[in-house]
Amino acid sequence: MAETSVTVKQEMPDEAETGSSSGSYVEKRILEICHQDAKGVSDSALQIHLPNVDVQEKVKAINSLLSKGQIDLVQGSNNQLLYKIKDTQKQVDLRGSDNQERLVYQIIKEAGNKGIWIRDIRRGCGLAPPPLNKILKKLENRKVIKAIKSVGDSKKKVYMLFELEPDRSVTGGAWYSDQDFDAEFVNVLNQTCFKFLQEKMEAASKLDVDPLLKLNRSYASPEEVWKYIQELGLLSNGVNLGVDDIETILNTLIYDGKVEMTVSVNKSEQKGRTKMFRAIQPLTEPAGIMRIPCGVCPVFDNCYEGGAVSPSTCIYMKEWMDY
Repeated sequence: MAETSVTVKQEMPDEAETGSSSGSYVEKRILEICHQDAKGVSDSALQIHLPNVDVQEKVKAINSLLSKGQIDLVQGSNNQLLYKIKDTQKQVDLRGSDNQERLVYQIIKEAGNKGIWIRDIRRGCGLAPPPLNKILKKLENRKVIKAIKSVGDSKKKVYMLFELEPDRSVTGGAWYSDQDFDAEFVNVLNQTCFKFLQEKMEAASKLDVDPLLKLNRSYASPEEVWKYIQELGLLSNGVNLGVDDIETILNTLIYDGKVEMTVSVNKSEQKGRTKMFRAIQPLTEPAGIMRIPCGVCPVFDNCYEGGAVSPSTCIYMKEWMDY
């Protein structure tokens, strides 16, 4: 009877169970655990999932993943530190950063385009002012974050990711220039919008149609006024003026008694309801002093002949006379 050769294949025990787990295996397991919870996992949770992994081996694997930019160190709702899968789009920006820098970056990132004050960053990371200021300066120099002055308080800066466009609540929108309210720009827009509505009203009054149609033709939508402003080229580079901004200007004209608003219902349009504006004759004539630039001039008290500001050299007076 021929002998049969039998080969027994020995199964290698699980690396973690032998206590001699390799760094690559532990790193792989930590990544798998972090993938299971998008909000992040705590150190105690890792201990439950990796009961047979030596503490020093686990710490070494975590530090390796942090340095590679594969996981983030974030702060949970109960001030507990969590390990979270890294956003691959930002890995390149944080290579070589230590754990404190990564934590500060994550806090700023979570604030979004509204930014976060340094006081709130300090509260979130628990760092003293000197090391925190050093980290913020380093991240700014690497163009990872940027500091923006808030219109709410010009003495305070908010930090946000470098590539984000600041929220209007931070910059003040189109009405602010370098965190200062641009009253001159607002006044020019106010006058221009009203002039457009006046011209539309005058053109409608000359039409040989019934009175109701004349009335309807005198109205204009915010989109029409916005297109008119764009065609005039009043906006300087970097000024992003939207239809909502124009509607805000038109609302101020309503408060001044120069414009009225109605709502047009059109079932064929996606919005269905559209606000329409038209120029009207004010109920009461404004005081004479308010009709000239001097009535609202901020340097009225410093205006005199021979001075830096004088009636004969005032460009606003000349524009008003030519209008």
